[in-house]
Amino acid sequence: MDDQEMELYPSHFVAVLGGAVAGSEAAFNLAQRGIKVIVFEQNPRPYGKIEDGLPKWHVKLQANEISKIDKKLSHVNVLFVPNIGLGRDLNIIDLVKNWGFSAILLANGAWRDRPLQIDGIDEFVGKGLLYQNDFVHWFNHYHESDYAGEHYQIPDSAIIIGGGLASLDVVKIVMIETVLAALKKLTIQTDILELERESIHKVLARYNLTLQKLGLKGCTLFYRRRVMDMPLAQMPHDASPEAREKVYLVRKKILRNFQDKYLFKVRECRVPWGIITNNARLAGIIFKETEIINSRVEVKNDTEHNVLSPLVISAVGSIPVPIEGIDMKGELYDLTDQETGQLKQFNNVFALGNVVTGKGNIIASSEHGKQVATHVLEHFLVWREEDYEKIFQFSSERTKERVDKIANMLNEKKVLSVDKIRSIIEKVESYQRNTGYSGNYAAWISKHKLESIVDVIVAQRQTQSPNLY
Repeated sequence: MDDQEMELYPSHFVAVLGGAVAGSEAAFNLAQRGIKVIVFEQNPRPYGKIEDGLPKWHVKLQANEISKIDKKLSHVNVLFVPNIGLGRDLNIIDLVKNWGFSAILLANGAWRDRPLQIDGIDEFVGKGLLYQNDFVHWFNHYHESDYAGEHYQIPDSAIIIGGGLASLDVVKIVMIETVLAALKKLTIQTDILELERESIHKVLARYNLTLQKLGLKGCTLFYRRRVMDMPLAQMPHDASPEAREKVYLVRKKILRNFQDKYLFKVRECRVPWGIITNNARLAGIIFKETEIINSRVEVKNDTEHNVLSPLVISAVGSIPVPIEGIDMKGELYDLTDQETGQLKQFNNVFALGNVVTGKGNIIASSEHGKQVATHVLEHFLVWREEDYEKIFQFSSERTKERVDKIANMLNEKKVLSVDKIRSIIEKVESYQRNTGYSGNYAAWISKHKLESIVDVIVAQRQTQSPNLY
């Protein structure tokens, strides 16, 4: 147990799988009610898409959100176990039947990339094809001194397939990486933060450069709908035709400004249809044109055209990873109650956050009948830092609402005895020992602190290294 001893008394005991925005919020709200909570986190750190989805140039925002999570998980009624994943180290049937928890909350996120619907394309993962989650994880961590994951070279003229907000983060990363590499060849010292904050266009203009002068063409985003359909500005509920046209114009303007800053291209109304290969590698995509009829995407006949590229990145969304023992309904967990996230097969297991639907829409409103606030982290690109902060606050508030309903359900159940609580804690402590966790959350986080890109850039500037990030 933690240095601050948990007081034992008859109460409920809840397991939370995943400690990021939704998981930490749920744990904290339950703990404040006097409910005992154990948070099982599959990674060394409990930051989820704050660490592995939010691009690393959001330095201050990332630090603020991490601080909030740390504070919530430090509550005296919260126990923590790192490096323990559901389906990998824990079995859901065992948790339900043998541990004795009052309830189990699944806040383990949506980490599986939705596959491209092209036969045989996944044979080329790592051979000309990347998926968004792996790509962003690499970008967010490759600067770390102990990084031991995959390394990717990002060539010019990459294809990005998407159109949602997350795909624009991918586009931005690709352009920053390719321009940064080209500038290094000219011994021009800059870094990721400068290119992102000032914009690629402004940095190049300072040196009287263009993409063409650097020998670059830039990447291209392919979107199956129209630019005006991109979720870049909220469409009011029951908007008049005039109001809809205004939103469409705003969306076009936002994307145009974004293109002006980061110098990428967009091809709207294009859907991937087949693959082009060369020497056992993916060498491009066969696209077809589409048209929007009654809000539906319709593929146009006889419109196939080849687009060659050394790299294709799919950013078409994320879905929950299937977990052995949990029934699925299509891509998602099978729920009986969308409001509480209750799973159909277990009356005391509930889903929180992105895992509920596997998709989110930062811009949309819950008035549209979607529980947007619980899954907003899927599409983690907005235009200002304060927009992100509102999203995380919205997510926390929506999670709190759901936890309130779950807690009310628990009030109808008999609390656990002190002996039962103690037996659960003993099992938890055995997992803590196996992972090398002493029970001191602050000490663990200090030892496994996230290495900020700012620290790396500052250190390299001080040594006047030409190899700046």
